[in-house]
Amino acid sequence: MAKDVKPTRKNLMEIEERIELSERGHDTLEKKRDGLIMEFQEILDQAQDVRSGMEADYQEAQRAIDMARAMEGDVAVRGAASALKEHPEITTQSKNIMGVVVPQIESSKVQKDLQERGYGVLGTSARIDEAAEAYEELLESIILAAEVETAMKKMLDEIETTKRRVNALEFKLLPELRENQEYIEQKLEEQEREEIFRLKKIKDKKEQEAKEEEEAAEDEAEQIAVQ
Repeated sequence: MAKDVKPTRKNLMEIEERIELSERGHDTLEKKRDGLIMEFQEILDQAQDVRSGMEADYQEAQRAIDMARAMEGDVAVRGAASALKEHPEITTQSKNIMGVVVPQIESSKVQKDLQERGYGVLGTSARIDEAAEAYEELLESIILAAEVETAMKKMLDEIETTKRRVNALEFKLLPELRENQEYIEQKLEEQEREEIFRLKKIKDKKEQEAKEEEEAAEDEAEQIAVQ
């Protein structure tokens, strides 16, 4: 690649400017990458807690629904479930984490009181109420897990993108620019040495010509004196 660059001082200055900009960009991207990794680690820790909580909520919901079925029967459980009138509402917003837009999920009407669930209090038992409450808590955990998992994926994608950009600068662009810089500097030094050598030859030639002219003048003066 270096041989394709014309060894001029203008090109050298342009390459030096590009190197400076690329080094600053590299430093900035490295800081961003490190910051993203720290943020990702925090989200990862949160995700692990959320997963553990969701698994515990699932186990509790499964236990509660099994108990309700055993005590009240499938017909009563299905009837209570079909009586639901108000369904959960999900809205999504976004927040910015170091330039990465991640979702922020808001939910409403997930956890309800007895009246909001739609089935009559007299027609059900505490077992069905416990199962309903357990599944409402499980749904809250699932919504939170979806938010955290999506944020984690977006952060991980951004980290990988930033890593690729850092590596491209560090292992491709900057080495090529420095190679070009070194090539131009070497060529300019060669040109400078050649110019110095050329000027020295010109100077020596002029001095020789001046000496010859001086000697010719002296010879001519001696001849005139003899005459």
